[in-house]
Amino acid sequence: MIALPGGQPGANHLGDDPRIIELLQTFYHQGKYIAAICAAPKVLARAGLLRGKKATSFPGSLSAAELEGVDYVEHSIVHDGTIITSRGPGTAMDFALYLIELLLDRGRRDQVEQALQRGSLIHNA
Repeated sequence: MIALPGGQPGANHLGDDPRIIELLQTFYHQGKYIAAICAAPKVLARAGLLRGKKATSFPGSLSAAELEGVDYVEHSIVHDGTIITSRGPGTAMDFALYLIELLLDRGRRDQVEQALQRGSLIHNA
């Protein structure tokens, strides 16, 4: 698996690097997982890997040209074939846990989540 971090201008720099585009295309043709979060799905679009796929990204980070041929959906995490995309900072933890489950198993994912001490954010007395 290769996982691309989001944020700008980093996503633009990744998308402008022909070595990154070639690596992504190689992974895709080898059937390996490719994940991208926040603005990084634009790199997958530039590599031609989102055409005919469902995908998501940080709102407004993909141009109309980059969205051409993409079934864009506003979900936290979208998994279509070997491509996994996520919205942004607010979905990062769930995205990471999903990738752990995908690569390892549900038990390992649950162990990591439990160790994070995630729980209810609000307690009304």
